[in-house]
Amino acid sequence: MSGLMDDRSVAQRILNHIDQRSTDLADSSWREPIESYRSVARFAAEKELVLRRTPTPFCPSAALAETGSYVAREAAGTPVLAVRGDDGQVRAFRNACRHRGTLLADGAGREKAFVCRYHGWTYGLDGCLRHVPHESGFPGLDKVRRGLVPLATQEKHGVVFVTQDEPQVTTDLANLPGLIPANYRLVNTNELEVPANWKILAEGFLEGYHIRSTHRDTFYPRQFDNLNVIETFGRNGRIAFPYRNINKLRPVPSADCAVEGMLTYVYHLFPNAFVATFPTNRALVVVEPQSVGQTKLITFTLAPPSQGDAGLEKLENALGFVEAGAAEDREMASAIQRGLASGGNEHFEFGLFEGLIGHFHRNLHELIDGVHDGGSDASDRSTVSCSC
Repeated sequence: MSGLMDDRSVAQRILNHIDQRSTDLADSSWREPIESYRSVARFAAEKELVLRRTPTPFCPSAALAETGSYVAREAAGTPVLAVRGDDGQVRAFRNACRHRGTLLADGAGREKAFVCRYHGWTYGLDGCLRHVPHESGFPGLDKVRRGLVPLATQEKHGVVFVTQDEPQVTTDLANLPGLIPANYRLVNTNELEVPANWKILAEGFLEGYHIRSTHRDTFYPRQFDNLNVIETFGRNGRIAFPYRNINKLRPVPSADCAVEGMLTYVYHLFPNAFVATFPTNRALVVVEPQSVGQTKLITFTLAPPSQGDAGLEKLENALGFVEAGAAEDREMASAIQRGLASGGNEHFEFGLFEGLIGHFHRNLHELIDGVHDGGSDASDRSTVSCSC
């Protein structure tokens, strides 16, 4: 499968780090040119060669819980419509009427069919063109060939993945770990615009070196300073952020060790999505590039079936706490973006504690530049293996 450690092994590794005052380390540091964050040409290549050719998370399955449920939004600048059909299958299409190109839907909702508001062309949930008003005015129209343009779509572990263009980037979705439990429901969807390059925002999810400095009054009192377990699987990664209460596991037999409520896993689903596990809920965050210096953060919050008023209150408190920390991360990302114009750096230096960031950039460079080391001196690039 994914090759990730089980919870017991992760917990023991964390306890060892606590005792040794250590953390997982990469073999070397990583240098990323500032131009990677400022270049319009680079941004266009990221969209064309990576974001549109990789199976990328579009929405959680729970957002398409019923027949006719749909989500319509832009992904890598392309309007996309995903819907659950009468047969239970999720399909995604280019969101454009085949008559004059009007968007057929926006946001989320539920429909029995998609009717273009401009002229009334109607499409079934399977994308087929079902009805054309005054069809006689279109001699030779082949309705079979004028259905919505489909996109490659896969549904795995509670997440809907969409690939826009060929040739597809090779990604083995079958070997993904469990991400979102089947009984989790969608409780909220939130979108925020952040004035920062999408990679800067992505990097903030991939290291715990900033916990004490950035989250002094939010996450740090409950977590540790620069203590993480880091793993990679394919182009993806996972980082564990332990809570201080994980020390309660010390007397617990290994066979009975459970980490729920004692750490947050953040799964990086290459290139631009993250699944975070919390004691009360899980979140799918899509880091959606808008321009070279502007990004939309789309957060889908999911939770198990309600446990009554007390459970809802606990969930609301937990979401408020996480949002307070997330706001601090957005503030830092915006400050980094503004700092790009200072001319103070030719590259960013990612240290041994930030190995997942090196893994992220290494894959981007491989897909865009066709080289393993990003086209620069290999001594400036980190390897992806991590060790205690």
